[in-house]
Amino acid sequence: MNTRKPRILIADDNLTNVELLEAYLANLDCEIDVARDGQETLAKVESFQPDLILLDIMMPKLSGFEVCQQIKQDPRTRNIMILMVTALNELGDIERAVNAGTDDFLSKPVNKLELLKRVENMLKLRHVTDELERLRRYIQEMENQSGPPRTPEN
Repeated sequence: MNTRKPRILIADDNLTNVELLEAYLANLDCEIDVARDGQETLAKVESFQPDLILLDIMMPKLSGFEVCQQIKQDPRTRNIMILMVTALNELGDIERAVNAGTDDFLSKPVNKLELLKRVENMLKLRHVTDELERLRRYIQEMENQSGPPRTPEN
């Protein structure tokens, strides 16, 4: 069994966003690398071989949609988990991200706790290659962590 640390690739052209995501992920036991545009992201997928990509949608050279689609269409890379992190939150953008093959998405500004929970869950499932089984387990993990609904105290 492969015992290397999980690898996360942060793909974002905005240095402030990259630094924030790196700071949020600092306590995770994983390797982190960074790509600043769509083409560099695809190159890093080959060289770094990430388990998870935090992928910005609005990037130079190739958009996150295009990068995601290329990764998910390639049999060698299609099992890499992709979490799109974006300021876009229109229904059409979300639909486009899903059609491109993203595993999940997170809106900016990023909530640290939400990011960490999603990343941890996605990394737990990185070895599950059956898409339906991965989705089922991911949803189950998210439901288990949400707990009972909160009610205001009187």
